[in-house]
Amino acid sequence: MTETVVVPEHLDVVIVGAGLSGIGAAYRLQAECPGKSYAVLEAREAMGGTWDLFRYPGIRSDSDMFTLGYPFKPWRDAKSIADGPSILRYINETAAENGIDRRIRYRTKVVGAEWSTATARWTLTLEQRDEHGNAEQRALTCDFLYTCAGYYNYDHGHAPEFPGIDTFAGTVVHPQFWPEDLDYAGKRVVIIGSGATAVTLVPNMADDAEMITMLQRSPTWISPVPGRDKIADRIRATLPPNLAHRLIRTKNILFNVGFYQYCRRRPEAARKLLTGLAARILKDEQAVAEHFTPSYDPWDQRLCAAPDADFFKSIRKGKAEVVTDHIETFVPEGIRLASGRVLPADVVITATGLQLLAFGGINPVVDGQQVELSDQFVWQGAMLTGVPNFAVCIGYTNASWTLRADLTSRLVCKVINHMDRNGYAAVVPRPDGKLDERPLLDLASGYIQRSIGDFPRQGDRHPWKVRQNYLLDSATTMRTDLGKTLAPTPRSAVRAVESVR
Repeated sequence: MTETVVVPEHLDVVIVGAGLSGIGAAYRLQAECPGKSYAVLEAREAMGGTWDLFRYPGIRSDSDMFTLGYPFKPWRDAKSIADGPSILRYINETAAENGIDRRIRYRTKVVGAEWSTATARWTLTLEQRDEHGNAEQRALTCDFLYTCAGYYNYDHGHAPEFPGIDTFAGTVVHPQFWPEDLDYAGKRVVIIGSGATAVTLVPNMADDAEMITMLQRSPTWISPVPGRDKIADRIRATLPPNLAHRLIRTKNILFNVGFYQYCRRRPEAARKLLTGLAARILKDEQAVAEHFTPSYDPWDQRLCAAPDADFFKSIRKGKAEVVTDHIETFVPEGIRLASGRVLPADVVITATGLQLLAFGGINPVVDGQQVELSDQFVWQGAMLTGVPNFAVCIGYTNASWTLRADLTSRLVCKVINHMDRNGYAAVVPRPDGKLDERPLLDLASGYIQRSIGDFPRQGDRHPWKVRQNYLLDSATTMRTDLGKTLAPTPRSAVRAVESVR
């Protein structure tokens, strides 16, 4: 039977998000599924995702660019730990070189996604804004939906309520929404928080501010790392770019996996190593014990990187300080702490973390029923039970995001080709037995623990377990027997849809 409906446009694949992951996904789709029609939908006005959104001083990667970068495009800049504008330029170059930039539809947000089993396709409700901010809704259908929108809210950061903040006479800024005209030269700055953002801001603001104070409730593990990889420099000076990139990438993957395993298996030794590095730079063991020795073990939360020890050097030079205390209340002249001390401030920066948002805020509906994401399990870190022809990009928590993102994109292409070869209209992951539930992200970080209950779960065994080991994943992901855990819908069981324009 043939059903005739009015459909403005239909695509084989829709990719959501034009950040680092989305551009990589588009490259893989073009290379491994040639001929598939697709578009990249980006809610913002520019590509780059995180690297276009965040504009605070010193914004940079906390992973080396030989692993955060794409395996198919060598990283050529000098610095291994790169600044945000360099990463953004790299993403834009990749898109332009491969014609991906012509497939991006900006100011286009997915506000609804409904799957029909009868027709085996997604109907997306899109909110499109023009350059003046006027919005209109339209529909778009696709066979496969792949969201590469990350896992945090681009519109809202985590903003705890601080008592007395309305009485503060100075300026309050959240790093996610950095004002272009913020003047902090010669002013007293307090940064609330101790994560990667705070560790980046301190050395990059210290030279201009009168004094900069990082106020933390408890210490975070911070490790000095080389800003430039000297071994990589020697390799790149000797070998052709593509070969050099592969060799350096392999070296760094092995080192990062090895260091993570060392931290998890020998936590006391790792603690001594990290506190020893801090003490060697600061020359103050008491300060290290008070401010840089967390109660948790390394990699219970993500480790913060300090390129060329810049964070520690700012403190040693007297340009910055760290205070470990709790906020009692804001006062007009600054912040009063639980100890009674008042931190004077002209500018307060609330580096209090991200607000998680599952898959860009897309809440899938299947055959008229809203899918409860928290009831679903993740297959291969990529697809969800109960949601056909739908994939998500979830990076590693202990290594470069792109390592898993690229594996996931290759797996999505394998799934699409598998469907075509076998005449399937749809596939959905289906466990072969009961799974024991575990949180999707296994870090103890506050920003994760606040919202992880809204996300799908991982299981207790492969392929339902989201492993944090690239070496294992790279050896097994593309060898997965898709027929074992993906339940198919044959094309013969699906109604054909004729589009009328």
